[in-house]
Amino acid sequence: SDVRSALSGLLRKERIAHLATLCGGAPMASMTLYLPDETFSAFYVHVSRLAWHTQDMLQDPRVALSIVETDDGRADPFTLMRVSIRGDASQLSRENAALKAKWLGRFPEQAINFELADFSFWSIVPRDARFVAGFGRIHNLSATDLASL
Repeated sequence: SDVRSALSGLLRKERIAHLATLCGGAPMASMTLYLPDETFSAFYVHVSRLAWHTQDMLQDPRVALSIVETDDGRADPFTLMRVSIRGDASQLSRENAALKAKWLGRFPEQAINFELADFSFWSIVPRDARFVAGFGRIHNLSATDLASL
């Protein structure tokens, strides 16, 4: 459907998300880069152990990713597509060569971070999502709905 193709296109095209974590019991949002897996059953971030959001995820895996269509200067920014994905974060325990290759294909300038010991991949597995396809065009999706895009 149009909704499915619009959301799939948004998730594949955009590269920046705001990652919301619980920081000392209060919400905290920070910009991060993300990589969706092919089926949207996980979203990967490559983050430093020193970052607040990483410390937060170690304490509480409940997170949200907010992904917004790039602002093109249109008169009404509320018509931009956006999605909020709630999920659970878990640190990947070992190197994943295929994931690293995909990450560097999407973010070639990030190669330096793989030489730093404090960076690691985290997987965010969606619980659900809320997709706004434009003003007043709101869709609630389950994790199964996301994986069937």
